[in-house]
Amino acid sequence: MTKNQPQTITTEKQNEEAIALAQDLEHRVNRTLEEETPLELLVTLIEKFEESHYPIPKGTGNSMLLHLMEARSLEPEKLVEVIGSKEAVLEIINQKRNISESQAKALAEFFQLDIRGCLKSQIRYKLSF
Repeated sequence: MTKNQPQTITTEKQNEEAIALAQDLEHRVNRTLEEETPLELLVTLIEKFEESHYPIPKGTGNSMLLHLMEARSLEPEKLVEVIGSKEAVLEIINQKRNISESQAKALAEFFQLDIRGCLKSQIRYKLSF
């Protein structure tokens, strides 16, 4: 392990090597503490490199709704009763209107999601109520 001490990852090649080493360590049966600690550090370094080189764009409540609709093969018409009107559904989907708190609650119930998660996402996505 001494020759493979984790170091800051700055290149794609280093990242690939770190991933290969982490996978090797991860799949070892009966991993020792001497292997566990460097593995945790290695994973942290890989995550840090990838977060800065492959950022995930922030979504919106509207994009989250589109994802849920797509995942469940739902047409906009199915949400009219949940949101209130066809116009409101289309405006939300087309990102011309934000999802209100009451709509977020109704959507959470419709999609069987924890409302606290939906409201947190509203705050995270900075949507107005």
